[in-house]
Amino acid sequence: MEAEFSEMRNELQSRDSLWRRIQLEYQQLHTELMKIKDYKDMKEIQIKHQSSHVQLTEQLENKNTELLLFAESQEHQQEELNKIRNHVYQEEQSHCSEQERMKTEISDLTEELHQKEITIATIMEKASLLERQLKMELETKDKLLAKQQLLEFRYQVIKSENTHLKEMV
Repeated sequence: MEAEFSEMRNELQSRDSLWRRIQLEYQQLHTELMKIKDYKDMKEIQIKHQSSHVQLTEQLENKNTELLLFAESQEHQQEELNKIRNHVYQEEQSHCSEQERMKTEISDLTEELHQKEITIATIMEKASLLERQLKMELETKDKLLAKQQLLEFRYQVIKSENTHLKEMV
């Protein structure tokens, strides 16, 4: 999208330069037209006294026709430039809305990630707590087992003494 946007901007700048050249030519032609009008006015005074009236009129009409054709061409190019500007504007709007959508999506994903991190931290705390509890239970059971083994050993000793005493009796 950035590349398209840049390409459209370059094209718009190119067309804008073309438009400026056309405007400059238009101003030059307008100046020339004003000169021609002045020349025409001056010639009209002379034409009253000369017989070349028809030829000068035709030349002026040709110039006017050329100027009208140029004006139409300029209008067409202005319309095309406006279309390009509108297209670039729409692309910019689309790009901006896409950026906003992406910002929102990134924000949502960041929030979701934050929630998952909180969940993971909570699970890790619970796992750590359960691990400590398990260790404590294992220690307790190990102590109980050791006591039981000790008691069994004592029981065996007492039983053996008891058996020995029974034999003696």
